[in-house]
Order: sequence, then C-alpha cells, then structure tokens
Amino acid sequence: MRLAALVTGGKDSILALYRAQKMGHTIEVLATMIPKRADSYMFHFPNIHLTDHISRALEIPLVKAETPGIKEKELDDLEKLLSSLDVDGVVSGAILSAYQKERIGRICDELGLESVTPLWHEDPMNIMRELIDLKFKVIIVGVYAYGFDKSWLGKEINTETLEKLVELHEQYQISLVGEGGEYESLVLDAPIFRKRIEIVQAEATYENLSGILVIKEAKLADKD
Repeated sequence: MRLAALVTGGKDSILALYRAQKMGHTIEVLATMIPKRADSYMFHFPNIHLTDHISRALEIPLVKAETPGIKEKELDDLEKLLSSLDVDGVVSGAILSAYQKERIGRICDELGLESVTPLWHEDPMNIMRELIDLKFKVIIVGVYAYGFDKSWLGKEINTETLEKLVELHEQYQISLVGEGGEYESLVLDAPIFRKRIEIVQAEATYENLSGILVIKEAKLADKD
C-alpha cells in the first residue's frame, strides 16, 4: 500500500516506518503534527522541528500541521491533515497505548484508510534490541520520571543504556520503550536514512524530575 507515516522524530515512529517498508509498503509522505503545548495527549513534542531533517535524510516529503494540543481537538487537526493526502493508509508507532491506536484507527476508518501499526503489542525488550542490532542511532532528549537525571539527556541508546533502563524498570516500573511518557527519543541515523543527522548545538535543562535536550542547531552529514 501507499502509506503516510506519522513521524515525530522518535524511535517508535521511525522503526514503524522501517518495518512498514520491509513489509512491502511504499511511504509516500511523512506527516507531523506540531503541538503548541508540551503536554499533548497524542503527539510528541521535544525537537519536533527536526522532522524537517528526517524528511531530507529519508528523501521522503513532509507535510506538517499545527494543533493546540487540546484533547480530542487535536484529533480533528490530524484528520484534516490526513484527509488532504493521496494515500491508502497510515503507519504509526503505537506500541501499548490503546488511546493512541484507537483514535488513529477511528480517523482512518472515517477517511477510508488502513491503519498500519507494526509495533502494536510488541515486546518492549525486542523493540529495544532491534534498534540496537540494526544500528539505529537514537538519543534520549526528554526525561520525565523517577530514576532519570540530567545525565540521561543526550545519552545514546545502546546495550549499556538498555541495561540501565532495565534496572529502572525493575526499580520504578518504567516502560523500557518510554510508552508511559517516562522519556522521549530522537533518531539521528537509521538503516533507511540516506544521510545522518549531526547535532551542532544543544542545551540541556533539568528541573523537578523533568529534563529536555533542546537541539538548537543540526545538520545533515554523509554516512560513514
């Protein structure tokens, strides 16, 4: 099928896109919702502006729309964006969030589109290992839970990081994939990227158990 990929720049949306391509689907366009508030129910917020870089790295066009980030109203904004696209379906990175999956599915039903969710109910450990094994370069850009501190911001997800996440899971019951909003990620490189994203300037802030790495400047670079 010809699909639109809902992309945030985080690991789940990019891995879902990767899997959809491996399933034989064609990704015609990337679609990004830009929430005006950080606590959006549906949409990823940190460094959402870097979806422009991801679009160029993938060589797939990007369409964007702003949403106030108000519960349910943001679904209307997503439906309006998707209704403008000439595709057969939509791929998203939902893993365990029934809220996210059901609402995207409902929009797709109303528009006559297929909802493709390659990661749905996948074991979180399998997802993390797949990212590492496939050499996705993923960094943590937001932390919002007990166990995380400022040192996590900018940390790359690798075998060592995964071991630490497992420890936090055992101690604080966090989701390994951050499905509960415990952390947010950003993909800088992936097997399907034609270019990699290189951070030029970033600033980390941390207060009251929450922190964010704001990417102020980034560029595309040739892959090794």
